Amino acid sequence: MLFQTFTSPSLQLKNRVVMAPMTRSRAVERNAPNALMAEYYGQRAGAGLIVTEGTSPSPDGLGYARIPGLFNAEQVAGWRAVTDAVHAQGAKIFVQLMHTGRVAHVANLPAGAKVVGPTAAPLAGDMYTDAQGMQPHSPPQAMDAQAIAQAVDEFVKSAKLAVEAGFDGVELHAANGYLLEQFLNANVNTRDDAYGGSADKRNRLAIDVARATVAAIGADKVGIRVSPYGVFNGTGAFDGVEAQYLALARELGALKLAYLHLVDHSSMGAPAVPAAFKTQLRTAFGGNFIASGGLDRQSAEQVLTDGRGDLVAFGRAWLANPDLIERMKAGLPLNAPDPSTFYTPGAKGYTDYPQSEAATA
Repeated sequence: MLFQTFTSPSLQLKNRVVMAPMTRSRAVERNAPNALMAEYYGQRAGAGLIVTEGTSPSPDGLGYARIPGLFNAEQVAGWRAVTDAVHAQGAKIFVQLMHTGRVAHVANLPAGAKVVGPTAAPLAGDMYTDAQGMQPHSPPQAMDAQAIAQAVDEFVKSAKLAVEAGFDGVELHAANGYLLEQFLNANVNTRDDAYGGSADKRNRLAIDVARATVAAIGADKVGIRVSPYGVFNGTGAFDGVEAQYLALARELGALKLAYLHLVDHSSMGAPAVPAAFKTQLRTAFGGNFIASGGLDRQSAEQVLTDGRGDLVAFGRAWLANPDLIERMKAGLPLNAPDPSTFYTPGAKGYTDYPQSEAATA
């Protein structure tokens, strides 16, 4: 089933393989995509669906060094080259809209931007900056009602620009401890207003953003990614996590989103997402479900055969194997990725991995 076409009201794909979003930090000039990035994504357009690296809808969301944005004309033009390269190979591509929130340092932000979050509590630990090396995360400004409304508007404007840039849709990044999950997660969101203090209130920002984005570009162009059992960036499970996320999934399903993309990082040391909960989450959402989590060809096929997902996402396998589809079809060994080049500028460890003869042909 892995290489069969997939057809639903919102997605029509040449196969059921998704390239998962992965930060690569190659947007070296003004956080705008460049020719090297267009080559990288074009190389990997054997996937049915590509979800780009996390891309900020706001100057305030550019918390990491050299991550791309999508909030001005230069960035739209850069992304247009990427979408053209991917579409030329018959693949579809969604941009992942990722506001980093408190996962940031001011040295990584453009002039005038600020670090924000649900509260003023800083994230523990350090992060890399090009200007100053490793630095403690900057303390965020607690978002008031005006700042929250601004963030919702920024997601909407960025989604509209995504359509202008040729994307087939957007993925709202509500996982991995970034802004939307900072509001979802009870360990981070200690507010006691309309956006915190109960499960429904913690869900509100993600639902507000999803609803407004759907109104702007259509439900068939909006997906979302969640990580209810993730531990990245100071999150972690909490009392009532499953009930909260099932309620969230039902709300998002009612909006008829293009898909729900579940993060399962247990293969990388995070707690396992219970199988029964995955089933409940998929049922609550009721739409296209992207499964992930350390999959290879055999386990991905089993997910599809068992009905545990409609599509399956591969992450790190794509880094070193631009021809992943051809390699899996032919049973060829995979190149091993070089972690030292995951976030460095330039082509090394990015566009220079060898491709198989089948892919070259």
